[in-house]
Amino acid sequence: MFKHLFKLMWNKRKQNFLLLSEILISFMVIFALSSFLVYYFQNYRKPAGVDHERVWSIVYDNRNLTKNLDSAIMFHDNLEKSLKAMPQIKEVAYTSPNFPYSQSNMNTNLNLKNREIYSVNRYVAGMDYHKVLNMKLIEGRWFKPEDKVANAKPIVINETLKTEAFGNKRAVGKYFDNHDKTDRFKVVGVVQDVKVNGDYRPAGKAMYNQMDTTDVKWNSFILLKVNETADANFEGKLYKFLGQTFNNARVEISYMDDLRDAKNELTIIPMIIFMIVAGFLIINVALGLFGVLWYNISRRRSEIGLRRAIGASGASVSSQLVAESLILATLSIIVGCFFALQFPLLNVFDVAADIYIYATLLSMLFIYLLVIACSVYPGRQAAAIHPATALHEE
Repeated sequence: MFKHLFKLMWNKRKQNFLLLSEILISFMVIFALSSFLVYYFQNYRKPAGVDHERVWSIVYDNRNLTKNLDSAIMFHDNLEKSLKAMPQIKEVAYTSPNFPYSQSNMNTNLNLKNREIYSVNRYVAGMDYHKVLNMKLIEGRWFKPEDKVANAKPIVINETLKTEAFGNKRAVGKYFDNHDKTDRFKVVGVVQDVKVNGDYRPAGKAMYNQMDTTDVKWNSFILLKVNETADANFEGKLYKFLGQTFNNARVEISYMDDLRDAKNELTIIPMIIFMIVAGFLIINVALGLFGVLWYNISRRRSEIGLRRAIGASGASVSSQLVAESLILATLSIIVGCFFALQFPLLNVFDVAADIYIYATLLSMLFIYLLVIACSVYPGRQAAAIHPATALHEE
């Protein structure tokens, strides 16, 4: 039977070429869309690594503050104590500008026994940074005050960096060098990955440096963990207090929930646009497939009538048309899979190979369902053709 169907399609290869091309293009578009959806879904399932609820960020203009080191340290210590004394504030921590969900980032390279580790996100964190964000330690500890005088600078790394650098081995006590080997870092702890770019993006490799006196001198970012009583009225009082503290310099208070939503929108909105464009393409392909099958029935009425006259059942006629469509789809999918499998083989975009495999399987399933849905009704119409009518028209 399949040999007969292939012969029929080969005889109409010029007519089927356009249909094959449409299905192939649809497969590649669905593959691209599925790759994004699987990638984002896998990232979404991973824990955020921080508790962003009731966390406020404060950005202030530090240009009018003293640059004398001792005076700057005393000023920031007093400010931290004043904030902690407020009953609505649970935790306070100074931070570098690239705190979670911010629009800033800092990257560096690390050296591990002459092996370069690229694109490590570097964060400068205050003493209670992990408490503000409720970060989860999975190995070792967070910074201590006495770490500031250690020979090797202490760092805390995340799971992704730990896995790339040490695999399943323990990381605490191991050492890194910076890219030019002028500084040495000692790992004192490992924290759970923090998805700083939103729920749909991976955490990436990360290291946390302890904020030292030089960092405090130029710092202009604070994170606060507030309790349920911190309302708009308290925010107004806090803003007034900070304005007076910083000599009426610019102060901006943001909610980390809002920053997180903004980061997620940067992923969701382009994805929705892509899905709409892909949806229009799939609808056009479905209409084209439906039209071609309908046209084939009109041209093959005599063939169908003859088959029915010599004893073919309506179900066999219908299944033949559906089978022809599925074979065309299979030929297109084989070509599409060849291109799709190049992505994991060549490690395109540096994502896990299983994402492309899942996307390929989803694309195959979608194309087959689309072809079946578009060919079932024309097949039933062909099965309903009465043989005497078709032969009489011929």
